[in-house]
Amino acid sequence: MSAPIRFPRFFVTAPSPCPYLPGRTERKVFTELKGEAADELNEALGRIGFRRSQTVAYRPSCLDCQACISVRVVADEFRPSSTQKRNIKRNRDLVATECRPWATAEQFELLQRYLAVRHPGGGMTHMEESDFADMVEHSPVSSYMIEYREPGVGSQQGRLVGACLTDFQGDGLSMIYSFYEPEHEARSGLGNYIILDHMRRARDRELPYVYLGYWVEGSERMQYKVRYRPLERLTRNGWERVSDSEQKRLIAAATAPGGQRDREALPSKDGEPSRYRMVG
Repeated sequence: MSAPIRFPRFFVTAPSPCPYLPGRTERKVFTELKGEAADELNEALGRIGFRRSQTVAYRPSCLDCQACISVRVVADEFRPSSTQKRNIKRNRDLVATECRPWATAEQFELLQRYLAVRHPGGGMTHMEESDFADMVEHSPVSSYMIEYREPGVGSQQGRLVGACLTDFQGDGLSMIYSFYEPEHEARSGLGNYIILDHMRRARDRELPYVYLGYWVEGSERMQYKVRYRPLERLTRNGWERVSDSEQKRLIAAATAPGGQRDREALPSKDGEPSRYRMVG
């Protein structure tokens, strides 16, 4: 006789300032991921808009706002734009390695450089090495740290220039958090290259999707996500594809003067480690 399936208990955080839209507050609903069924639960919740942070799956649950929209790219149908093709060519010599989720000092030093330039004053800039280890290693699901290095010399490893904590799900790859060398003297577009590499990895594994987390129209640092086509978004009626005409409009807005034409893709805050407390 099999053991009964336990329905997860959900909790709600207290309201806090919204990291995406000034003047608004955010609230999240979350549950703990644990036990032998953690992978299955994480995948099921991912399909309805949840994201993972360490041992917790969460999604926005704001009372007066639904601006956060889960998005994913259809990997098999993805075709890089001319700009993305140039990015792939420019960085194709990078050596990518899937590593077990084990934090290293080298990764942490790269993260610190990244945060100091890309997110100065952000909450993660105060992260200590032990916090980073918790972020990477406290995973109850199938996850990897994918490292991106420049070519080495002989048996010596090359310079670490990028990394991404990634969950491997039955229907795709979920990019939890990525970071990279923010002021590389000879390379640009490293953040975007990491996303492009995940498209390739999903196709190689015959996985249909790459999950990019939440997209918020009006939040400048989230607009890079609309550049990946075809894009699907989660609605009240399930996952729906963004039409070509609408996506062209969104891309035009994102690349217009004053937008993010020349800015690097910034991982959205939904990938940052958060403190959740089980109550009740």
